[in-house]
Amino acid sequence: MILIVLHLAGGVALLTWGLHMVESGLMRAFGASLRRFMARSLGNRFNAFCAGLAITGALQSSTATGMIASSFAARGLMAPVTGLAIMLGANVGSTLIVQAFALDLSWISPACLLVGMVLFERARDSRNRDIGRASIGLGLMLLALTLLVSTVQPAETAPALRTVLGALAGEPVLNAALACVLTWAAHSSIPVVLFVMSLANLHSIPMDSAIAMVLGANVGSALNPYFEAAKGEDRSRRRLPAGNLLLRGGVCVLLLGVCSPLANLLDSLPGDASRAIANFHTGLNVAIAVVFIGLLDPVARLLERLLPAQSVADDADAPRYLDEVALQAPSQALACAAREVLRMGEIVESMLRASVPVLLADDRRAVSELADRDDAVDRLHDAIKRYVTEVTREPLSEEDRRWASAIMTAVINLEHIGDIIDKNLLELAQKKIKMQLSFSPEGAEELRAMHASVIDSFHRAQALLVSGRKQTAAQLIDDKQALRRLERAARERHLERLREGQPDSLASSSLHLDVLRDLVRIQSHICALAYPLLERERAGPKATDTDAARVPEMNHSMS
Repeated sequence: MILIVLHLAGGVALLTWGLHMVESGLMRAFGASLRRFMARSLGNRFNAFCAGLAITGALQSSTATGMIASSFAARGLMAPVTGLAIMLGANVGSTLIVQAFALDLSWISPACLLVGMVLFERARDSRNRDIGRASIGLGLMLLALTLLVSTVQPAETAPALRTVLGALAGEPVLNAALACVLTWAAHSSIPVVLFVMSLANLHSIPMDSAIAMVLGANVGSALNPYFEAAKGEDRSRRRLPAGNLLLRGGVCVLLLGVCSPLANLLDSLPGDASRAIANFHTGLNVAIAVVFIGLLDPVARLLERLLPAQSVADDADAPRYLDEVALQAPSQALACAAREVLRMGEIVESMLRASVPVLLADDRRAVSELADRDDAVDRLHDAIKRYVTEVTREPLSEEDRRWASAIMTAVINLEHIGDIIDKNLLELAQKKIKMQLSFSPEGAEELRAMHASVIDSFHRAQALLVSGRKQTAAQLIDDKQALRRLERAARERHLERLREGQPDSLASSSLHLDVLRDLVRIQSHICALAYPLLERERAGPKATDTDAARVPEMNHSMS
């Protein structure tokens, strides 16, 4: 009996890991495209439903779709009703995957594994490698299903297993609770429902127990996005997962009382038990979508009352100075935006200051925590851009127009700096940890020196945003040339160490040069903050005097 349970647990684990590989591979290969597709589908609830269904069909994970939708909603890019429609579509999309796996697709497993392995090992670009990862995952899922069936078949007559399953028969709540826990642990209802289908097809469990377990798996699948969203402090992030749990979970709990009539209905239909379970799973989620898609408005209002948005005082990353009332006075509104830009710069500075030390320290947790700060930068970037866009909808004076352009330039470049740290330097840090690489002492010191120079330039850029001094802008341009000289010297010394055959330098050469490149890119975006001021200087003394006169007003408003 212990050996059978171990084989069953191993099969479910392999199924879950294959699902994870499919999801991660497709998210890495097409994640940005899927997000853009979702963003274009926000016109009405029916488009949103179809988008949720399609994305879940591609990712094979309603949890992943739910987290993308929750992220959109938390940033104010999606109405609650639209988000709930996406969640309904995601629920139906996950059942279509079960329908596909209900077919005899075991012969595809070796083909998927072979194609995936070739792509993963031989592909030169990262997208094809990620597609290969997804193909391997699909092959593992099909292989796991074959193993589960082969394990359950001889186990059907095992006295211990029949005793356990017999004890659960007639107890829909216990069956549902067991499936709910398994789904929560696996982070997906797909492997659990497929396992239940295998048991039902071999007559190891009665139909009413199978129905109860499918209902429990649906509840567990709705719990996963909620628990993921509950990790943050902003309760408004939980609205979409909570709404999905309320609709999907509530219906499933109510149906636990009618498992026996439902079992009699399914038994009377043609086809085997596994196909009946797959059809019930799909029909359940389609019915929930049909019933509730027209009732999402009151559900959204209820969720807004139960889970209000976190106040600015409590949310450290929320915009603080973007006063909607000030939009009536463009100069005052632009001063508010400038204050928010300075705050955004403080967050970017904290990321920049920690980036190279984290890279040298080989601390996965520190890398993850630093990467999370880029979410705050993106949030402020979106909020400031929307705010300044609202200001520019009205006619502006020439001075205000230049000021708005300078603010937008600063916001865009600060966001680019955050992206370079998050998408480049921190990925290099992950690669360094994964491959157990280390820099030579000389190479590490060169990176520290360049990093210190970039931080000094960033401080000057922040001072420039406040003072508007031409001398500071010119010094930033000089800093760019000085860093170029530092980079050339560091490259030459690195090549010299390669010629000498230093082991650390040989192993980490590509990584070292990539870090140098990214620091230079960051420096370029820092220097870009000086260009609007220099252009104003060239535009004439009138513009310069006007902008200079504005600085004390900004300083007064920030004090």
